[in-house]
Amino acid sequence: MTHMIHVGSVPVGGGAPVSIQSMTNTPTHDVEATAAQVRALTTAGCDIVRVAVPDMAAARAIPAIKDAITIPLVADIHFDYKLALAAVEGGVDKIRINPGNIGGEDRVKAVADACRANGVPIRIGVNGGSLEKELLAKYGGPTPEALVESAQGHIRLLEKYGFEDICVSLKSSSVPVTMEAYRQMHQVCPYPLHLGVTEAGTLRMGTIKSAVGIGGLLAQGIGDTLRVTLTADPVEEIAVARDILRAVGLRKDGPELISCPTCGRTRIDLIPMAKEVEERLKGVDKPITVAVMGCVVNGPGEARHADVGIAGGDGVGVLFRKGEIVRTVEEAHLVDALMDLIGQL
Repeated sequence: MTHMIHVGSVPVGGGAPVSIQSMTNTPTHDVEATAAQVRALTTAGCDIVRVAVPDMAAARAIPAIKDAITIPLVADIHFDYKLALAAVEGGVDKIRINPGNIGGEDRVKAVADACRANGVPIRIGVNGGSLEKELLAKYGGPTPEALVESAQGHIRLLEKYGFEDICVSLKSSSVPVTMEAYRQMHQVCPYPLHLGVTEAGTLRMGTIKSAVGIGGLLAQGIGDTLRVTLTADPVEEIAVARDILRAVGLRKDGPELISCPTCGRTRIDLIPMAKEVEERLKGVDKPITVAVMGCVVNGPGEARHADVGIAGGDGVGVLFRKGEIVRTVEEAHLVDALMDLIGQL
């Protein structure tokens, strides 16, 4: 079990629930726009949010943003250690830095001292696209071993100055490289691991790569917090992250939809029906399993573990609960009948 840190009110590591993170894409100095996006992310289920701090105007906006949101705020810092100091002074809940790109060790010490004095953890963010040149030369590229060695070097630097309130990420755009780097780090690192496949892509491919990479690691018991990175509205990142956590059995905070593939036995217009149920379940917060099955021959039996479900026939279908048929319903009214039954649970 990893060491626990606290990002504001959210515990990370040490057996705490895996938390979901995202990052705003608004100009951070625009407090109103940034706070509005954070509130939308919060409503979607985000636990921790990160903002870019590329300049002092962004750093100075942190207190006002903090006042307008309810979840912990992380400052993303590159190159300028003074921005990290300003963010800490502004009340940020965590700093994300690469200790190797903010200058000499005296600057790393200054950031570590400020974070320690204010109870602010640091995420060491190692990225395959920005590894040290000597490591790229040593390993012949951004290999898992190079990512791990880079992270260990940054950890030692913070530990040198007595700072251990650390979280670590080792991200690559390659799923196999990412997974192997985290597997290796899991064996040697006592600190919480922040999971992610960086530059994962657009909604479809980014979801697939994140589900394989992040979900695969979580299924092995690796990882304490995560961010899905998508070239899409950040709210989509939260939806995918929640689905990944549900798929690996780490969350049960809403309905899970199961549906069968179409086949020659299907006797209803299954695809649009399943999509309609999926859409209408967005307004349901009950931790239930809902099944949409294509035929009455196998449907109720195959989905007997579902709390409720529907299965189609020729113009009619059945409503079932825990595999037991409740009643027969005309196909046109099947979804409404299902939602009524869910409302009674």
